[in-house]
Amino acid sequence: MDVEIEDIAHGLARVARWNGQTIGEHAFSVAQHSVVVEEIVAHLQPDIAPRWRLAALLHDASEYVIGDMISPFKAALGYDYKLFEERLEHVIHTRFGLPAKTPAEIKVLIKQADRACAFFEATQLAGFARDEAIELFGAPPAGYSLHIEPEAPFAAQARYVRRFEALSEAAGYRPHTPGVSAP
Repeated sequence: MDVEIEDIAHGLARVARWNGQTIGEHAFSVAQHSVVVEEIVAHLQPDIAPRWRLAALLHDASEYVIGDMISPFKAALGYDYKLFEERLEHVIHTRFGLPAKTPAEIKVLIKQADRACAFFEATQLAGFARDEAIELFGAPPAGYSLHIEPEAPFAAQARYVRRFEALSEAAGYRPHTPGVSAP
């Protein structure tokens, strides 16, 4: 359980989406992507519990260890890779007070938000035409627009930690501090 949010944020802020093949001064990091996915989840289901928003923020947290790989490559690596990724996700969720296994309906919602974020990334940063992005990722949610400005790693890291802290507090999660008894 040697998993700390600062390590996750640090790693994810330095892992580039699209293997860094994007426009802009900075790569669009997995940390920044995760914050956007959490925002889209809240747009799609405004009354969602804070713990599921936290799960959305942490949806790619395992990538701080294994990096970001595109879905077809993950599939080519096979079941062992997917199993490792799933086990790491369970450890991360348990560490931060979430159920080890995310309920199926929440996973579907997070995946919908993930694909919406990928649509915006594809059209704004990776050179995809709108029709091509819709074919690959589906249309973005009605009423949701996003302008992506990739952040420097330090800024993305700080933003990720701030979101984690706000969602953790809203969900009632209190990190265990050695030598301090829980309330």
